[in-house]
Amino acid sequence: MSYGIPSAEPSAQVPVCPRHPDRPSYVRCQRCGRPACPDCQRAAAVGFQCIDCVNETRRTTPEVRTVYGGAATAGKPLVTYGIIAACVLVYVLQWIIPGQAVYEQFAYNNVFATPKYGAFEPWRMLTAAFLHSPDSVLHIVLNMYTLWIFGQALEPLLGRIRFLALYLISAIGGSVGYLLLNPLLVPGQGLVGVVGASGAIFGLFGAMLLVQRQRGGDTRQLWVLIAINGVIGFLIPQIAWQAHLGGLVTGALCAAVLAYTPRGRRQGLVQAAGLVAVLALLVAASWIRISL
Repeated sequence: MSYGIPSAEPSAQVPVCPRHPDRPSYVRCQRCGRPACPDCQRAAAVGFQCIDCVNETRRTTPEVRTVYGGAATAGKPLVTYGIIAACVLVYVLQWIIPGQAVYEQFAYNNVFATPKYGAFEPWRMLTAAFLHSPDSVLHIVLNMYTLWIFGQALEPLLGRIRFLALYLISAIGGSVGYLLLNPLLVPGQGLVGVVGASGAIFGLFGAMLLVQRQRGGDTRQLWVLIAINGVIGFLIPQIAWQAHLGGLVTGALCAAVLAYTPRGRRQGLVQAAGLVAVLALLVAASWIRISL
């Protein structure tokens, strides 16, 4: 009588994972019925599905989009939280880096937008929106709180990419408003930098106002909020009301592009072209102003 030596390979009757033939698996995909090892199993509504079926479902399922063409996302407004985190990080850097190095490198002033004065640094129109006055914690707290409130409302409606574009273009619009409505400074006259997310925040005000109106909602509270913040800008000398106005108008223009573009296959392309046109308008207005 002889005894056979057990084989190290799985028996032909033992089910194995198609992706990993060396792994026996007694769990089968609820969709295709094939065995799936633990690495290839994905939780489904009932039981598990294999990774191939999950990927196939993703490819064949149409992406859900908002009424404004953005990808519908569930959960937290990640772009809003990301902007808040960036502003807080920069604010911390303003405190821990000696002197005013961060402020001097990224704050905005009209002289930095004027090539004839030899200090043409247009990126400051955007970077200034991520800086806040280190002498006033209330400055960044109020801006970030307002961003948190309006971001939770607008980001799910517009989609993350569109919301980010709206915010950044509005930030630039705030700086352009300050450029258009202030006299051009020259070196030696005192470079008081303009910092803060207020221009971008007012852009969210303008966007929410237009979106709410387009959706048939009540806009009276928004008008009151804008009026109060606008009056404060005129009463307190340190507040640049020009940036608020520029951001408000820019945000409304961006929202008009996003809200009134007809739905369809080319909606995203038309919206992108419209936002680029708004940005080009800001560039043209700035260039005309500094050329005078």
